[in-house]
Amino acid sequence: MEQWKTPQELFDGLIERVRRYHPSDDVSQIEKAFRLAEEAHADQKRRSGEPYIAHPLMVAQILAELEMDKETIVAGLLHDVVEDTRISLDDVRREFGDEVAALVDGVTKLTQISWEKDKVEVQAENLRKMFLAMARDIRVIIIKLADRLHNMRTAEYWSPEKQIEKARETMDIYSPIAHRLGISKIKVELDDLSLRILEPEVYKDLSEQVERRMADREVFVERITKEVEDHMHTAEISCKVVGRVKHFFSIYKKMVNQHKTLDQIYDLFAVRILVDTVKDCYAALGTIHEMYKPIPGRFKDYIAMPKPNMYQSLHTTVISGTGEPFEIQIRTYDMHRTAEYGIAAHWKYKEGRTGTDSEEEKLAWLRQILEWQRDMSDNQEFMSSIKNDLDLFSENVYCFTPTGDVKSLPAGSTPVDFAYSVHSAVGNRMVGARVNEKLVPIDYRIQNGDRVEIITSQNSKGPSRDWLNVVRSTQARNKINQWFKSQYKEENISRGKDAVAAYAKSKGIVLSDISRPEFQAKVLKKYGFRDWDAILAAIGHGGLTEGQVVNKLQEEYDKKHKREVTDEEIIKATEVGRGKVTVQHGKNGIVVKGIDDLAVRFSHCCNPVPGDEIVGFVTRGRGISIHRTDCVNMLSLPAYERGRLIEAQWQDGAQAISSDGYSTEITIYCTDRTGMLVDIARVMTEKQININSLESRVSKQGVATVTMSFNVPGISEVLAVSEKLRQIDGVKDVKRTRG
Repeated sequence: MEQWKTPQELFDGLIERVRRYHPSDDVSQIEKAFRLAEEAHADQKRRSGEPYIAHPLMVAQILAELEMDKETIVAGLLHDVVEDTRISLDDVRREFGDEVAALVDGVTKLTQISWEKDKVEVQAENLRKMFLAMARDIRVIIIKLADRLHNMRTAEYWSPEKQIEKARETMDIYSPIAHRLGISKIKVELDDLSLRILEPEVYKDLSEQVERRMADREVFVERITKEVEDHMHTAEISCKVVGRVKHFFSIYKKMVNQHKTLDQIYDLFAVRILVDTVKDCYAALGTIHEMYKPIPGRFKDYIAMPKPNMYQSLHTTVISGTGEPFEIQIRTYDMHRTAEYGIAAHWKYKEGRTGTDSEEEKLAWLRQILEWQRDMSDNQEFMSSIKNDLDLFSENVYCFTPTGDVKSLPAGSTPVDFAYSVHSAVGNRMVGARVNEKLVPIDYRIQNGDRVEIITSQNSKGPSRDWLNVVRSTQARNKINQWFKSQYKEENISRGKDAVAAYAKSKGIVLSDISRPEFQAKVLKKYGFRDWDAILAAIGHGGLTEGQVVNKLQEEYDKKHKREVTDEEIIKATEVGRGKVTVQHGKNGIVVKGIDDLAVRFSHCCNPVPGDEIVGFVTRGRGISIHRTDCVNMLSLPAYERGRLIEAQWQDGAQAISSDGYSTEITIYCTDRTGMLVDIARVMTEKQININSLESRVSKQGVATVTMSFNVPGISEVLAVSEKLRQIDGVKDVKRTRG
């Protein structure tokens, strides 16, 4: 473990780093911020035992490595003082000015965001807040990325549960944003740190395999580097040649996406050539292709067609003299700086300046997201758009307009995607397309280098719903949906209103009772809509179901009228002491105290089996449902429903009462590998257990989740089979479903 440094040593290192790149020698504000933070955090310790001030100092150090301006460094030092100490935002504003105060306030608000699982409306609202903060000042998210990076570096001091939670959050939210901002220096480290937590066995195996090959590869790279340097010197091209090992997550992603083993991935190592000018880039490329045979189809020109996150470089894969393929990247020193630091590389050091128009142009994707925020009232749709837009696994295809402008679109895009990337009016009036001067169908997949021309007509009736099945870009999908919503809004509202009325009537619900503004406001907040007509329109076009809306209205109505709807029979029956307590012995092995002559059934959300601690819940009209006491649905019961809980227990000999056993469900978290399902089935066969149902899915990170239901006599069999499954190679955990 690295030896801890004192706060003063860390501060001295920070000042040394800032002075290396900043044109101004005045570091008084940085020192003032350090002294204030040191005093404010004086009594606080990190989980590691270090003084807390070490954390903001390391965050500031990361920002200095990105060569950020002094205001950002100061805000990095102070980013926790408002939330965790007696220092107020007004104190920060008074001492350091409005600019630093705004940055600290922005980071504090981002820190308070909680990414709750399975709550789309909460996550959508939080993402909206995050992107709005980024729009006000992109430095806010850069500070937050530095904060997350240092926390991930010291994640070993968190509990295992928190490590997994933060690693997933990092992989889903912060790493994609770092990628979009082009800050690969942070992005690749966040990826590797997350992989180490989420896939410890994969990370360990990968690092060991790479380490075993390291010695041979280093000899190979040194030889290639020397050859390239010699040829560049002969060609009179001034350059710097370096070899590097690709990051573990990058290697892992290739293995998963291309279904390859480590032995089959030949570009584990890359050679990078740094030159002074763009002209030298292409001259160096010519020299490389004279030296080594290029592999067809493996050349990419990101200088002429930069990636959306500003990345520029020439990539070519060639065959060495000994027959080994390897990748070479060629770029200027400025391009290399942008590749490492992204938007941070363009920051200006002029005091009080917050960027330039050219930097704003680099954030077109952020402006697009802000447009979505204004246009989308549906949180589910917004979340889907963000997820697709931040998707790291999507590649781009580059094509040309008739005037020669370059368009970057997601791989698999069609002429419809192209039309909407030009303008929504072009897409809405599109009637056909030509690619390379030939007519093509609308589902034609655009290839790199295609020249695309859109044919429009004023007589066009607008987009077809079938287009939603062929478009690849989020932008096109959103604009098509917006067109239909605006064109058929009144029709959708009317259809939604009829659907709500019909549903309420079928359930015996008086719609006028539950449709009060106070209850509607709760529905609007839950689903993120602006007004009631938008809710009805969403039901009309299928964005929401009438059941979701009516049930939420009924729930809010019941909360306010709980005394009126309380079932008197249940109150009397569950008040032990007012009368005789009856005991109901069921044929299913359950003993229920307090209520007689009611049907008893097992809930499907948690599937209790003999040996589990259980509780009964008196339903309206469907008897008593039996749940495990740790069932999520029981733990999250609102206070006004807890009066319906009733004591229940297993009958003696309950395991023998049901000849078929009791249904239960488990979830297996494992590595995605060939033969995993066979090994799982073998365990079940050995235990003589029939599988009722099995569902599996694999995440983009290669984590397989297998959900399986089966019948058992009791809890001991569940525990035994779970323990046996955990012994399978690659199985990380086995858990029972809790609702």
